[in-house]
Amino acid sequence: MELGKLKPKKGSKHAKKRVGRGPGSGHGKTASRGEKGQKSRSGYSQRVGFEGGQMPLVRRLPKRGFTNIFKKEYAIVNVSDLERFDAGATIDEGTPKAGLVKGQVDGIKVLGDGKLSKKLVVNAHKFSASAKKQIEAAGGTCQEIQ
Repeated sequence: MELGKLKPKKGSKHAKKRVGRGPGSGHGKTASRGEKGQKSRSGYSQRVGFEGGQMPLVRRLPKRGFTNIFKKEYAIVNVSDLERFDAGATIDEGTPKAGLVKGQVDGIKVLGDGKLSKKLVVNAHKFSASAKKQIEAAGGTCQEIQ
Protein backbone atom coordinates (compact mmCIF):
# COMPACT_ATOMS: atom_id res chain seq x y z
CA MET A 1 0.00 0.00 0.00
CA GLU A 2 1.30 3.45 -0.96
CA LEU A 3 0.07 6.81 0.27
CA GLY A 4 -0.16 8.17 -3.27
CA LYS A 5 -2.56 5.42 -4.30
CA LEU A 6 -5.08 5.75 -1.46
CA LYS A 7 -8.68 6.27 -2.60
CA PRO A 8 -12.01 6.45 -0.79
CA LYS A 9 -14.07 3.27 -0.84
CA LYS A 10 -16.26 2.91 -3.93
CA GLY A 11 -19.69 4.44 -3.31
CA SER A 12 -18.64 6.40 -0.23
CA LYS A 13 -18.29 9.74 -2.05
CA HIS A 14 -21.24 11.47 -3.72
CA ALA A 15 -21.38 14.46 -6.03
CA LYS A 16 -23.16 17.53 -4.62
CA LYS A 17 -26.81 17.72 -5.77
CA ARG A 18 -27.02 20.69 -8.19
CA VAL A 19 -30.58 21.91 -7.72
CA GLY A 20 -32.16 24.57 -9.93
CA ARG A 21 -29.96 23.85 -12.95
CA GLY A 22 -32.51 23.06 -15.65
CA PRO A 23 -35.00 20.29 -16.40
CA GLY A 24 -32.31 17.77 -17.33
CA SER A 25 -31.09 17.61 -13.74
CA GLY A 26 -34.47 16.48 -12.41
CA HIS A 27 -34.30 19.33 -9.86
CA GLY A 28 -34.93 22.32 -12.13
CA LYS A 29 -37.53 25.13 -12.00
CA THR A 30 -38.55 25.11 -8.29
CA ALA A 31 -35.36 23.29 -7.21
CA SER A 32 -37.32 20.66 -5.20
CA ARG A 33 -38.85 23.35 -2.94
CA GLY A 34 -42.43 22.76 -4.10
CA GLU A 35 -44.51 25.64 -5.47
CA LYS A 36 -45.26 28.81 -3.49
CA GLY A 37 -45.02 29.47 0.23
CA GLN A 38 -42.71 30.51 3.03
CA LYS A 39 -40.39 27.50 2.68
CA SER A 40 -39.85 28.12 -1.04
CA ARG A 41 -38.38 31.60 -0.56
CA SER A 42 -34.66 32.31 -0.34
CA GLY A 43 -33.37 33.24 3.08
CA TYR A 44 -35.99 31.13 4.84
CA SER A 45 -34.98 29.87 8.26
CA GLN A 46 -37.48 28.87 10.92
CA ARG A 47 -36.84 29.97 14.50
CA VAL A 48 -36.73 27.35 17.26
CA GLY A 49 -40.18 26.52 18.61
CA PHE A 50 -42.08 28.09 15.68
CA GLU A 51 -45.23 26.10 14.91
CA GLY A 52 -46.51 27.81 11.77
CA GLY A 53 -48.32 30.61 13.57
CA GLN A 54 -50.32 28.54 16.05
CA MET A 55 -49.66 29.16 19.75
CA PRO A 56 -46.38 27.37 20.46
CA LEU A 57 -46.20 24.61 23.06
CA VAL A 58 -43.90 26.63 25.31
CA ARG A 59 -46.58 29.36 25.55
CA ARG A 60 -49.53 26.94 25.89
CA LEU A 61 -48.16 25.35 29.06
CA PRO A 62 -48.53 27.22 32.38
CA LYS A 63 -45.57 28.61 34.30
CA ARG A 64 -44.67 26.84 37.54
CA GLY A 65 -42.49 27.62 40.52
CA PHE A 66 -40.15 30.51 41.17
CA THR A 67 -36.47 31.26 41.71
CA ASN A 68 -35.52 32.06 45.29
CA ILE A 69 -33.21 35.08 45.07
CA PHE A 70 -32.02 34.54 48.65
CA LYS A 71 -30.85 30.93 48.09
CA LYS A 72 -27.30 30.23 49.24
CA GLU A 73 -25.00 28.15 47.01
CA TYR A 74 -22.59 26.00 48.99
CA ALA A 75 -19.46 24.46 47.52
CA ILE A 76 -19.40 20.76 48.39
CA VAL A 77 -16.15 19.45 49.87
CA ASN A 78 -15.88 15.80 50.88
CA VAL A 79 -13.75 14.48 53.73
CA SER A 80 -11.70 12.52 51.15
CA ASP A 81 -10.73 15.88 49.54
CA LEU A 82 -9.19 17.02 52.85
CA GLU A 83 -6.81 14.03 52.89
CA ARG A 84 -4.33 15.87 50.60
CA PHE A 85 -3.44 18.41 53.32
CA ASP A 86 -0.60 17.93 55.80
CA ALA A 87 -1.46 16.91 59.35
CA GLY A 88 -2.15 19.92 61.60
CA ALA A 89 -3.11 22.20 58.70
CA THR A 90 -5.94 24.72 58.93
CA ILE A 91 -8.43 24.58 56.05
CA ASP A 92 -10.82 27.46 55.33
CA GLU A 93 -12.07 29.68 52.49
CA GLY A 94 -8.69 31.40 52.32
CA THR A 95 -6.96 28.25 51.10
CA PRO A 96 -7.34 28.99 47.38
CA LYS A 97 -4.35 26.99 46.16
CA ALA A 98 -6.03 23.88 47.51
CA GLY A 99 -8.37 23.89 44.52
CA LEU A 100 -11.28 22.77 46.68
CA VAL A 101 -13.67 25.56 45.71
CA LYS A 102 -14.25 26.70 42.15
CA GLY A 103 -16.44 29.59 41.02
CA GLN A 104 -18.59 32.01 42.97
CA VAL A 105 -20.17 30.40 46.04
CA ASP A 106 -21.74 31.63 49.28
CA GLY A 107 -20.01 29.13 51.53
CA ILE A 108 -18.44 25.72 52.02
CA LYS A 109 -20.23 22.58 53.18
CA VAL A 110 -18.17 19.57 54.26
CA LEU A 111 -19.72 16.15 53.62
CA GLY A 112 -18.60 12.79 55.02
CA ASP A 113 -17.79 10.86 51.84
CA GLY A 114 -14.44 9.06 52.10
CA LYS A 115 -11.96 8.52 54.94
CA LEU A 116 -9.79 10.97 56.91
CA SER A 117 -6.71 9.88 58.81
CA LYS A 118 -5.05 13.24 59.62
CA LYS A 119 -5.62 15.75 62.39
CA LEU A 120 -6.94 18.93 60.73
CA VAL A 121 -8.60 22.18 61.76
CA VAL A 122 -11.50 22.73 59.34
CA ASN A 123 -13.34 26.06 59.14
CA ALA A 124 -16.50 25.85 57.02
CA HIS A 125 -20.03 27.24 56.91
CA LYS A 126 -21.74 23.86 57.33
CA PHE A 127 -20.82 20.28 58.26
CA SER A 128 -22.80 17.10 57.82
CA ALA A 129 -23.07 14.93 60.95
CA SER A 130 -20.89 12.18 59.42
CA ALA A 131 -18.20 14.67 58.35
CA LYS A 132 -18.04 16.22 61.82
CA LYS A 133 -17.79 12.75 63.35
CA GLN A 134 -14.91 11.70 61.04
CA ILE A 135 -12.89 14.91 61.51
CA GLU A 136 -13.21 14.72 65.30
CA ALA A 137 -12.44 10.96 65.31
CA ALA A 138 -9.15 11.76 63.50
CA GLY A 139 -8.29 14.25 66.29
CA GLY A 140 -9.22 17.38 64.34
CA THR A 141 -11.66 20.18 65.06
CA CYS A 142 -14.66 21.60 63.18
CA GLN A 143 -15.42 25.30 63.42
CA GLU A 144 -18.53 26.77 61.81
CA ILE A 145 -18.15 30.17 60.14
CA GLN A 146 -21.13 32.53 60.10
